Amino acid sequence: MGKAYLEIEEVAKLESAAEYLRDRLLIRLLFHLGCRVSEALALRVKDIDFRRGSVTIEHLKSRIKLSCPGCGARLGKGHKFCPVCGDKVEKAVAQEKEHHRYRTLPVDEVTLGMLKEYIGRGGAVERHSEKCLFDLRRNRAWQIVKDCAERAGIPRLVNAESGKTHNVSPHRLRDAFAVHAVKADDSGDGLRLLQEHLGHRSIVTTMKYRKVSGEEQKEWYQKLWS
Repeated sequence: MGKAYLEIEEVAKLESAAEYLRDRLLIRLLFHLGCRVSEALALRVKDIDFRRGSVTIEHLKSRIKLSCPGCGARLGKGHKFCPVCGDKVEKAVAQEKEHHRYRTLPVDEVTLGMLKEYIGRGGAVERHSEKCLFDLRRNRAWQIVKDCAERAGIPRLVNAESGKTHNVSPHRLRDAFAVHAVKADDSGDGLRLLQEHLGHRSIVTTMKYRKVSGEEQKEWYQKLWS
C-alpha cells in the first residue's frame, strides 16, 4: 500500500524541483505555514511582519457557527436579536465574526529570507491597489505542486480512509505540516496549539492527524503489554 502523507525529505525534494522562485516559495509557505492554498494565494506584502517574524492570514474558510449566549439558539450573521429568546445578540455576533477573521503565524528564518528575496526581486504583484505575493489561481497552484512532484519522482498518495490514490496537491502539504507537528508533540497542549495554527474550529478535525501519523495506535498497543 502507498503512503498517506509526505515526509519532510520529500517536501524538500518537491521544493528543489521548482523551476522558479515563485513556485519554490509557494511550496515552502504551504508546508512551513500549514496554510490552505486559498490563504497562501491571498497573502499580501503587508501581511508579513519581518521584524517579528510572523505572517497574518485572513481566515477565508469562514463557516462561522453563531449561537445565542443566553439560550444557545443558532444565529445568522445578520441577527441583532435572538429569534428564540429575544435577547440582544448584535455584540456577540460581531465579536464572533471578528474572532475568526485572522490568525497570526510564526515564520522560520529561512522562509522569511526567501520572502525577502522574492519581494526584493520584484516578485510581488499589484492587485486591487495592493501588493500581493502571488498572481495565481487555485487550479494553477495545484498544477505547480503536481508538476514539481512528478519532476521530483514523488509517487501519488493514498487516502487513508478511502484507499484511493491522489496526486500530490497543496492540501497534502498542509497535511504533511500537521503530521510533522503531531509527531514532534502529540500532547494536549501540542494539539491545542496545532488546532489554533491550522485555524480549525474543532479539535476533532485536528485529532485526525494523530491517527494519520500512525503512532497513536502502535503506542497504545505497546503499553498493553509493557
